[in-house]
Amino acid sequence: MKIKFSFLVLFLCTLFYTLSAQKVDTIRILSPSMKKEIKNVIILPQDYEKNKKQSYPVVYLLHGHGGRYDSWIKETQPRLPELATEWGMIFVCPDGSNSWYWDSPVDSSSRYETYISQELTDYIDKNYRSIASPKGRAITGYSMGGHGALWLAFRHPDLYGAAGSMSGGVDIRPFPHSWHMKDYLGSYEKNPEIWEQHTVINQLPYKAPTGQLALIIDCGSSDFFYEVNQRLHEKLLYYRIPHDYIIRPGSHTFSYWKNAIDYQLLYFNKYFKSL
Repeated sequence: MKIKFSFLVLFLCTLFYTLSAQKVDTIRILSPSMKKEIKNVIILPQDYEKNKKQSYPVVYLLHGHGGRYDSWIKETQPRLPELATEWGMIFVCPDGSNSWYWDSPVDSSSRYETYISQELTDYIDKNYRSIASPKGRAITGYSMGGHGALWLAFRHPDLYGAAGSMSGGVDIRPFPHSWHMKDYLGSYEKNPEIWEQHTVINQLPYKAPTGQLALIIDCGSSDFFYEVNQRLHEKLLYYRIPHDYIIRPGSHTFSYWKNAIDYQLLYFNKYFKSL
């Protein structure tokens, strides 16, 4: 009896692992602009294969500096497969290297804006049952990824209907010697105009009509990016651009982002459902 029970437990555990593993894939996608393959984690809702006629909204999740394509699921929020099923969303976690998600003006081999907002989105829409319009597409990230999400959303309002940032480096100018940014922009001292052009806060007012892009910004009150997020919030208010702005106790940590993503997915779900 004990042997049969143990076998049953082992079988159920194996079955659960198999079903869970089917929802998460790591795929390589060719970037013609960079002439190399980029790794991406794709997370599908559990009912994706059953509901052949259903299309799903897609949330692009960008990692921070020093991270990679699997940082979201390994370090930030291991429950992403469950959340994909709970919210009925596809999650796409691309590798952004340390690029800050720019097309670098000084390094032609680093073109992550083109990759994510053209090559990757095209691939996802052609190979998955995504809602292939801004109404079904959101982007967010933490730290460098928060900068990247707003950078891409502000510059490509035809692609993203909603965007978020968690502890984002939304103004890079106070940090001219940090996080390898000068490798992609040149030094601030020699290239101040390039730095002015490649920071999120200077993209305001963005090209989309006021209110078209749904925005949520979150930053801990003890974060070293708190002041730049506060300035972004004030500039959004100045231009009367609607947005949710969340300040909570916390700093620049994975535990903060693990909590923050819950607020952002709730916000994105309300956006998707409202259309």
